[in-house]
Amino acid sequence: MGKKSIETMVGFFVLLGMLGIVFLALKAANLGNLGGGDTYPVQARFENIGGLKVRAPVRTAGVTVGRVTRIALDAKTYQGVVTMEIDKGFQYPKDSSAKILTAGLLGDQYVGMDPGGDDKNLQPGETVPQTQSAVVLENLIGQFLSNKAEGPGGAASGAAK
Repeated sequence: MGKKSIETMVGFFVLLGMLGIVFLALKAANLGNLGGGDTYPVQARFENIGGLKVRAPVRTAGVTVGRVTRIALDAKTYQGVVTMEIDKGFQYPKDSSAKILTAGLLGDQYVGMDPGGDDKNLQPGETVPQTQSAVVLENLIGQFLSNKAEGPGGAASGAAK
């Protein structure tokens, strides 16, 4: 084997390694599906979006059906407005609901869509009528601790009666 063929093979493996790193970086950044495809926008309003991010998946029954494209704050209602692009192959009834869920115990957050039973479907640009905000772990712990501090009678434990 000549020196030239060894250098060519080393170059090939370096290029293959770089392509692998780019692939992993795209998967880690949630940018693996660059194809786009036919989608339609829908919005959902939440009291608290937690740690939801743009490009987070929208899932139904664990299957990714879209992506979050924009997160904004409504200046009048002070609600988080989440805009999602849903694949055209998935049409949701008008009475569908959206929840912000967490993958695993402390994983990334995503939007879970639950289809309703209405005969009419959500049209592009419409708002999902029923939403459930993100469960924030810090709030749950704070509520648990404050309930424990109050004791069984509703008053603070150890307080003079």
